[in-house]
Amino acid sequence: MIVATAGHIDHGKTRLVRTITGVDTDRLPEEKARGISIDLGFAHWQSVDGVVVGFVDVPGHERFVRNMLAGVCGIDFALLVVAADDGVMPQTIEHVQILDLLGIRTGLAVVTKIDRASAARIAEVRREIATLLQGTSLANVTILEASAANGQGLDEVKAAIALAAAPRPTTTHETRHFRLAVDRAFTIDGSGTVVTGTAFAGETAVGARLCVSPSGTRVRVRGLRTHGADIARVHAGQRCALNLTGIGVGDVARGDWICDEAIHAPVQRVDAELALLPGQSLVLTSATQVHVHLGAGDEMARIAPLRGHTITAGTRVPVQLMFDRPIAALHGDRFIVRDSGARHTLGGGIVLDPFAPATRRRSTERLAVLEALASASPADALRQWLGLTKAGVDLNRFETTFNLRPDAARTLYGLLDVVAVGAVPRIGLPRELHAALSERVLTRLREHHVSRPTALGMREVDLHAATAPALALGTFQSLLQDLAQTHLVTLGGGVARLPLHDATDNPADRALWERVYPQLLDAGIRAPTVTELAQDVGVDARTLRDLLFRRRASGAVFRMADDRFHLRATLA
Repeated sequence: MIVATAGHIDHGKTRLVRTITGVDTDRLPEEKARGISIDLGFAHWQSVDGVVVGFVDVPGHERFVRNMLAGVCGIDFALLVVAADDGVMPQTIEHVQILDLLGIRTGLAVVTKIDRASAARIAEVRREIATLLQGTSLANVTILEASAANGQGLDEVKAAIALAAAPRPTTTHETRHFRLAVDRAFTIDGSGTVVTGTAFAGETAVGARLCVSPSGTRVRVRGLRTHGADIARVHAGQRCALNLTGIGVGDVARGDWICDEAIHAPVQRVDAELALLPGQSLVLTSATQVHVHLGAGDEMARIAPLRGHTITAGTRVPVQLMFDRPIAALHGDRFIVRDSGARHTLGGGIVLDPFAPATRRRSTERLAVLEALASASPADALRQWLGLTKAGVDLNRFETTFNLRPDAARTLYGLLDVVAVGAVPRIGLPRELHAALSERVLTRLREHHVSRPTALGMREVDLHAATAPALALGTFQSLLQDLAQTHLVTLGGGVARLPLHDATDNPADRALWERVYPQLLDAGIRAPTVTELAQDVGVDARTLRDLLFRRRASGAVFRMADDRFHLRATLA
């Protein structure tokens, strides 16, 4: 379990962590000199039950909220610290707002420095904390009291953390590709580049080949460490250090992701759901910029509401985030929005679609798709999405969006009875729709053959317009290829026909063929040109050429030179 502290400056966060773990998380000389936390600090503690807990100690000063946000991404548990003498302060409030916007639901509130306050004052601070947490994701957390100075209440704090850290079953690392949010990058003599961070999903091992996103640099894992020990594998929910080869320390930084190459997909437009804090409002123009904190990163972006042109306090609306440069984001990523001057937290939200379109982003159909993607479950999202469109769903994009491994995706498609059509793109259709489209194609070809018996078949583009205009032409052609592989359709030269269709099966063509066939048979391998053959049988060359081309479609003759045709039997 990963625990992050929260609370106002000088309320005892770092000292509480040091008392629990024995580790001073203030590692920078400036932190030592000033006596305040400036950047993230890290420690770990093993409970009496043997459960290892990782701590991320965040700075409490308002100037370092950016660093605090990098520390609380991907955590399991919030340790809210409020000093008994000060009570709830501005950064206490902002930190709680941030934790609520990030959806952190488990945690513990601790009233610290109780050795400096009376019982009445401590009770008053407890009420302040309860009021602050009311209506937030942390509304039900326990409030304890402790003093790092005399040890009072520390056993209760440790016991509460140990209870929350009890092993929980998880399968996310089995169904998702590996993904880690980088919060530090440095070098170690003799080892090279090392990055640390929280594993959001999947698992990896020593020797694995991964990717730095959004840059795309390929790396290999030379070594793994967690809580000071070398390990062979690491999985979702763990803090760890990765020793990487193939990259210099200057080419990876806080805010980057280390991930499987399958989910490396840099984007600059993201559709998301955004909620503004009470008391905040946002009147947006094309020039309005905000800080977006996603993962451990901080990027500038513009926000476009997908309904209306303003966002009011307390509302939750779909928006498109347009970033100044490429970022890495996937469905379900939580983010925080702060004003352009990085002075105030405005709100936060969750990524719905990292592959947001630049056009028709406000259409009714698009908004319905975003409502479907608001489902946390890939199965629910895909089921709803398939029900909204006749064009199918891009399965490659869907798997990347939800970070699904191929085996997990195949299982999901089997459960939902989804048929994949094509390769790039690979489009998913409900089996019922796939069957209906296939039957519609066959029916239309039958009708075409009846109405135009001398035509070789129907042009693929015309067949597409008549039977499945909602599908992209490339997807429709992949559908035809599937039908051809099962011998239900014959394709050639951009034309589709039923396999048994013979465009020369009519009285006039049969009569002409009875005159042409003996001439070709007698000529053997020295077949005459079409012009010469037309003169021999006394027919217009254009009429004969049309017949021979239609006969070629059925396989009766082969065109062996520009103007010569041979019988199948002759070539055999």
